[in-house]
Amino acid sequence: MATDCAFPDVFSWIEKLPPLNQWRTTCVSLCLCSSTSSQPSLNLTISKDNQNHTLYFSIVANFNLPISLWTSKPIKFSSNSTKSLDEETILSLFVNLIEEVLHYGSNNNNSIKFHGVDSIPEAKEVFNLAFLTLFFLICIYEAPADLRSDCLNTLKNNLVNCQSRRASKLLMRLLGSNSEEKWMRSLNLAITNWIDEVQTTRRRSALKTPSPLFSYAISTFGLWKVQLYCPLIAMNLENSSTNSTPLADERLQFSLNYHQVEGAIQFNYRVIPKETWVGIMVNIDNIRCDVIKLVSENLMAERGVGSTEKHFPSRISLQLTPTLQNNILSVSVGKSSENPVREIGVEKSIEAGFEPPNPYLGLKVSAGETMTMSLKPWKFEQSVYGNSGNLNWYLHDTMDGREVFSSKPSKFALINPKAWFKHRYSSVYRPFTRQGGVVFAGDEYGESVMWKVDKSALGRTMEWEVRGWIWLTYWPNRHRTFYNETRRLEFRETVGLTIS
Repeated sequence: MATDCAFPDVFSWIEKLPPLNQWRTTCVSLCLCSSTSSQPSLNLTISKDNQNHTLYFSIVANFNLPISLWTSKPIKFSSNSTKSLDEETILSLFVNLIEEVLHYGSNNNNSIKFHGVDSIPEAKEVFNLAFLTLFFLICIYEAPADLRSDCLNTLKNNLVNCQSRRASKLLMRLLGSNSEEKWMRSLNLAITNWIDEVQTTRRRSALKTPSPLFSYAISTFGLWKVQLYCPLIAMNLENSSTNSTPLADERLQFSLNYHQVEGAIQFNYRVIPKETWVGIMVNIDNIRCDVIKLVSENLMAERGVGSTEKHFPSRISLQLTPTLQNNILSVSVGKSSENPVREIGVEKSIEAGFEPPNPYLGLKVSAGETMTMSLKPWKFEQSVYGNSGNLNWYLHDTMDGREVFSSKPSKFALINPKAWFKHRYSSVYRPFTRQGGVVFAGDEYGESVMWKVDKSALGRTMEWEVRGWIWLTYWPNRHRTFYNETRRLEFRETVGLTIS
């Protein structure tokens, strides 16, 4: 299969197979990927065991002597079925595919259950995506080197097309949030391994990964939500202390690479009808951003320098924009967080005493002036650009007040054990959660953005584009190094509401 071709519709191929009792052989095959005519292909093979009434699905490298790269659990089939595979058999295979994808993650205790095929929305698209994802992981971990590159380029193009992205949203809602997180960690671990392999072999020009960022949005019951995941190694490098990653410190590089960012952007919205216009008020519900390790604690300690050496959020920027603006009359925002308070105090002391055998009174006078600065590590700002509402959170260095994402710490600060970014996940003054992320809730950053809309918009569905940028910075925590860097990701999703 050429690298620009669509991936086979595995679900439809299975459905169109003749009944099992009409098979002329004990197995059938479908070509999934082949690089050139001179190279072997990767095939999906279905084998039946008539004695035990079981089927086995395998992904096979079709050499002169075929090599099995993956085989499913044995799946029972009914000998009386008029179809090749009935719904129960397809459901068993679908569950097996999902469990196998989760198995490639660091947490292997996975058990998935669904009521039936009819409980799966758009079953064909969701099934094909699950199979495509598993095949992608198998190509990374199991496929022979001479097949891997071409097949991965084919798969990454299919993983990011509109059909797959739509199916991804359906699959994530079907899995539920806990299994969704495991799924994305398993997938992004594979992507991280792939990028790391390419970078290690110094073939940077050949680095063509799937879209490193996965995000989706939902609009329901007065809530807008955007969920996103991205492996750290695939984020854009904004600045660093050198022109490349810390190759001289392989253990630090491993720790920095094997993490991913997980974010949730949540807004509450209200429609407020007035006599001559309609108000659309959007409030912050929750902004969450976490940096999560992709491998076990033991492996991180063995190959890296520990899971506490990782990036931290240093800036989050969001922009809310109506996609159609002919009905917009105005947009208003609330206040930004207050400026830091500086307090200056003068302290004087007088000391007196005799110093025998000196008969004179020794009088000592000392005067000092101190300045203290009360500065919240996170500052929140709102602004308007055209009809867009802009929301920004900036992390500041509490020692000198500089924005962290756009500055570099001094070498003195890097060796100062009392700097705020040292022991940043255990200090009582930490600007992050103990896990290393941030949570901005509506009770602290609850100022609203409000659009006044012409009355003629009543009864219509309007859409807003949620565009965002997240900066993650690494400054050393406990590891002794002068290396530091900042990376950035960007996402864009659309949410909607009906004005009534």
